[in-house]
Amino acid sequence: MSPDSVALGSVRSASELNERIRALWTRAGGSLTAQERAEYELLVVEWAAAIRGEVIEAA
Repeated sequence: MSPDSVALGSVRSASELNERIRALWTRAGGSLTAQERAEYELLVVEWAAAIRGEVIEAA
């Protein structure tokens, strides 16, 4: 999935995504399984798209 397609479908804010990322790391105890790593990577891509969207909106 490309970052652009995530941005188009994303309705979560960067703040919400950041909280989900933090919660994932907390639940994992600092060591991610393969499944958690995949979830983390998707969340980070979505978070980056949300940040870009918020910067563009602010401009």
